[in-house]
Amino acid sequence: MIIPEKLKNNDEIRIIAPSRSLKLISEECRDYANRCFAEMGLKVTFSKNCEISDDFMSSSIEERIEDLHEAFADKNVKCILTVIGGFNSNQLLRYIDYDLIKSNPKILCGYSDITALSNAIYSKTGLVTYSGPHYSTFGMKKGIDYTIEYFKRCLFSKDEYKIEPSKMWSDDLWFLEQEERNFYKNSGYKSLGSGRVEGKIIGGNLCTLNLLQGTEFMPDLTETLLFIEDDGMTSPEIFDRDLQSLIHQPNFEKVRGIVFGRFQIESKMEEKLFEKIISTKAELKNMPIIYNADFGHTTPHITFPVGGYGEISSGEKIEIIIKKH
Repeated sequence: MIIPEKLKNNDEIRIIAPSRSLKLISEECRDYANRCFAEMGLKVTFSKNCEISDDFMSSSIEERIEDLHEAFADKNVKCILTVIGGFNSNQLLRYIDYDLIKSNPKILCGYSDITALSNAIYSKTGLVTYSGPHYSTFGMKKGIDYTIEYFKRCLFSKDEYKIEPSKMWSDDLWFLEQEERNFYKNSGYKSLGSGRVEGKIIGGNLCTLNLLQGTEFMPDLTETLLFIEDDGMTSPEIFDRDLQSLIHQPNFEKVRGIVFGRFQIESKMEEKLFEKIISTKAELKNMPIIYNADFGHTTPHITFPVGGYGEISSGEKIEIIIKKH
């Protein structure tokens, strides 16, 4: 396991677009994001090709690889942050110079489609990567404080930290309307099974992680804690089969526990239905499981290490602790 250096005041972060383009992000959102990073004491630079947009709202494989390699090779860059998610970061996996990355370890952070990239890089190099907010996420005017707090806890400090549930959450198109937002009171963590377990954290977006199945890029699931979520394009039926597909992977029987991120409203995943799906999986019987955690496609977001270590408790006492990261 290679843990990259933590961020400090005046560090440079590089914005890259391994999935969809910066061209999608409004000037207003960029302005808010840039001010947010300035307040954190970070300098923002942008990759050469991050604003190119083709028929798939992306740049070419060659252009995206060039930006990724340049960001890792640049000694001034301490953190690489992705613009936004999308559908095609897995196109890059066979073209990445993993030796370059291993020789120049630094923070890589993003979520959603970036799950393929972060888990593949960890699997191939041992470099801990991070599932957390995109550059575009920091363009949010309201409801961003919790996201910033856990971004800092994970990426600025080596100390272990407990993840407390957010007080409020949202699932709206905030980037279209920054003022009229819909926030809901958070009911907190829920759990199934009971127990306290530690393990190596693997995961992110479930349907994207599943793209790595059967490839050299899929991380080993031995002695892991899975942190997984899915977006509004899923449904109870799709989630059921995607989870089952992950359960069929080698060494799943050695998984120690699972944390599920909050489902989007559009998925129509009600609590009783979720619990029924889990109850049909014999492999999950008696496994410590926590759900309704603050990561995924609702806001706010925690940041967690892919390849780092955590500890969870389910049952009477429900806790999520990030340890080695």
